[in-house]
Amino acid sequence: MNAAYHRLKARFARITLLGEAQAMLHWDAAAVMPPGGAEARGEQLAALSGLSHELLTAPQVAEDLAEAQAEGEWDSANLDLMRQTHRRATALPTALVEATTRANAACEARWRHARAQSDFALVAPALKEVVRLQRETAAALAEATRLSPYDALMEGYQRGIGASDVEPIFAAYEQFLREALPQAEALQAEALQASRPTPRPLAGPFPVPQQQALCRAMAERVGLDFDHARLDESTHPFCGGTPADVRITTRYSADSVAQALFGVLHETGHALYERGLPAAFARQPVGEAAGMAAHESQSLIIEMQACRSDAFLRFIGPQLQASFGGAAEAYDPANLAALWRRVERGFIRVDADELTYPAHVILRFRLERALIGGELEVEGIPAAWNEGFARLLGLTPPDDARGCLQDIHWYDGAFGYFPSYTLGAMAAAQLMRAAREAEPGLDAALAQGDFTPLRDWLRQAVHGQGSRLGFQDLLRAATGKPLDPSDFTNHLRGRYLNA
Repeated sequence: MNAAYHRLKARFARITLLGEAQAMLHWDAAAVMPPGGAEARGEQLAALSGLSHELLTAPQVAEDLAEAQAEGEWDSANLDLMRQTHRRATALPTALVEATTRANAACEARWRHARAQSDFALVAPALKEVVRLQRETAAALAEATRLSPYDALMEGYQRGIGASDVEPIFAAYEQFLREALPQAEALQAEALQASRPTPRPLAGPFPVPQQQALCRAMAERVGLDFDHARLDESTHPFCGGTPADVRITTRYSADSVAQALFGVLHETGHALYERGLPAAFARQPVGEAAGMAAHESQSLIIEMQACRSDAFLRFIGPQLQASFGGAAEAYDPANLAALWRRVERGFIRVDADELTYPAHVILRFRLERALIGGELEVEGIPAAWNEGFARLLGLTPPDDARGCLQDIHWYDGAFGYFPSYTLGAMAAAQLMRAAREAEPGLDAALAQGDFTPLRDWLRQAVHGQGSRLGFQDLLRAATGKPLDPSDFTNHLRGRYLNA
């Protein structure tokens, strides 16, 4: 290993350490920080962003990148990723990086108040500043990367995937949904008419302490080690922290256990990915996750593919009854499937079923692309949202809280992220098909609450690969082919259209 590459590894490790500190401050802001700390937190995050950017863009980095040589596949991939990261960083002045971080923190704090009041006007001025800075960032990155402005932002979340890749996938899914959604609704209606009583709701209330205990126990079942993890509450569930100190959150309602439970299972999938990254390349670019579409595939293979499967529903029913009591019939796997795999048009993305969820993502992809491109201004978001939602799902949101204020992403400056959700769902179906082929006893294990076969396969095929491979090459290595949306639609047909 030559001296230049050694210096680069040390520098990138230091930059990652600053990023880890930022991650913990973000978790703190979402989970425990008092509202009055928002302005100071924005300054703290901006200072750390500026320090990281200065370390990354220092003249020595360019010199070392020109001189460095790496031996072996992993080091070669690491050096390539260093060059990509440096190219993006040097396109942006430090002042812009700090201003963006500061504006995002201020807007996120204002969004929490606006969402509670269901009033977009309360956050619109702050969002205007966020969008202005995102457009400036996108333009600078586009010039450096020779991508379109929106694609340049997308690359920051999932390299190798652009809007031209996503558009035909989303258009095909929209056509599939137009036919499949009425069919699924009709099948559900027929089933209800043929078998009375209707699906039996779980007996509530669901005291939060019991929910917390159950959620923690299920996260441990999936494989989360709480010596290296925490479970807390936040307005918007997320997984943050660091690979050695993962922070997941959920939100609880005494009226429903499903929201918190599946939120925790989803975030546990993210956490397992972080915990399973290659330790030999910790704090190096190649030791990070392969991107956000890859990350979403790991949350969704746990939440949707495994934990809503017939096999796991046989296991979770008795666990729920032991926690909350009630008649055994309500916890029967068939009843749980009717409750938790119900197709229903709704306003809230995080509560959406598998079939309609991509419509929520398609809407956001189209709107944020228009925002970055200048075809849509901030003032027009509520009307454009409602119009687009009605076109995709035939519903008009009754208020901003159930419309354009429901997600944190734009208010935190995350533009280009949303496509990863549906790309991840499609990849999850493809990976689950491959996992079942490789591990014939996988479903029998899930029926016992045993995630070992699935978890071990994912550790080898996905987690342990870090970002050595891009999204498509990761899927090729794990499944034998690049992203194939037909695996997802075949999964949906089997689960929702063959009843």
